[in-house]
Amino acid sequence: MTIGVGGSSASEQLAALSNMTNGISGISKSEYQQRQQRACQLMQQQGISAIYLNAGTNLYYFTGLKWSASERMVGALLCADGQLHYIAPYFEQDSLNDFMLIEAPFRGWHEHQSPYQLFQSLCASLKLAGSIAVDPSAAFFLVDGLIKANPQIQFVNGDVITQTCRAIKSATEIALLQRAKDMTMEVQKAAAKILRPGISTSEVTEFINQAHQKVGASGSSFCIVLFGLASSFPHGVKEPQILQENDWVLIDTGCLLHGYNSDITRSYAFGEASQQQRQAWQSEHNAQQAAFAAAQIGASCASVDAAARQSLEADGYGPEYALPGLPHRTGHGCGLDIHEGPYLVAGDNTPLALGMVFSNEPMLVLPEHFGVRLEDHFYIGEEGPVWFTQPSPSVDDPFGYQLS
Repeated sequence: MTIGVGGSSASEQLAALSNMTNGISGISKSEYQQRQQRACQLMQQQGISAIYLNAGTNLYYFTGLKWSASERMVGALLCADGQLHYIAPYFEQDSLNDFMLIEAPFRGWHEHQSPYQLFQSLCASLKLAGSIAVDPSAAFFLVDGLIKANPQIQFVNGDVITQTCRAIKSATEIALLQRAKDMTMEVQKAAAKILRPGISTSEVTEFINQAHQKVGASGSSFCIVLFGLASSFPHGVKEPQILQENDWVLIDTGCLLHGYNSDITRSYAFGEASQQQRQAWQSEHNAQQAAFAAAQIGASCASVDAAARQSLEADGYGPEYALPGLPHRTGHGCGLDIHEGPYLVAGDNTPLALGMVFSNEPMLVLPEHFGVRLEDHFYIGEEGPVWFTQPSPSVDDPFGYQLS
């Protein structure tokens, strides 16, 4: 039997978990202000007069205002000179003020009025000249409305500001990500222990959500639990599965802590792994290690993906994206969004820099058989990549109990 898999119950494992959020704090007001200053510096360097930040993670990242995007325009205009103006329907003003961390003028529009015309009059009153950047996550209808109502403005993709800022994590962000990932690792261990013949993927998913709440998260931000053949589908299948003896298991899950994401995947056998599974698991492990070794300061994101792919190809998989092999990118940035740029994939030549954070998950898919995904995250430290969580050491001891 795989070490650390099975032998317990959901109630026992929930009782053994405790809150892990003590001593950890969210982002301070001064850090939000520093982020705005950095964005303003970038805008000045690039001749951009302002950036529109739409409701969602970019608005949250730069202002601390947590608001979900909808069919109504809610956001903020951050000018290159440091001025900040919130834009929202008048009827949301009191709620907006309640959520507001950094105070700034409110510019409102009534339901029968055009927020895009309001945007035009705001830009005119501020005498903004040159191009204006737009949040890359803003919906098409919003960008289309801005363009049609403001033909005199040259709009540009705001990712030259948002991704440049968000890709480099501060010490506080690294600490939040570390704690979130520590929490999910404990949940992963607990989930493995409750497995038994006859348990459904739905039951495991429900347990993982409860376990994340027990360790102090608001719940699981996502959860993928796959048994047997279903593990060869990277993001799952629509029908739940029932665990059987010697089934292959893939669990991919994460949680949120002060808005920051964890994301960890483990693959192992419930019972005894077959020789094919052992070989594939080791190839996956080797590819993950190859990607980690290649993730040095100054190296391109694409080169990290290439290292993982070359490792798999040396074992007879691929080539490139062909199956059996690695059908998707090796990794993604992670922070307030679980998937954010830059990406460890061919074509992304962004150089790795101090403070960047990535997942490392070069999943190996064997169609009609199973899939192996080992996912841990790392950040770029002064001397190279640093794991947030230690990779799975072996197929027989996926959580490293024999090493402790």
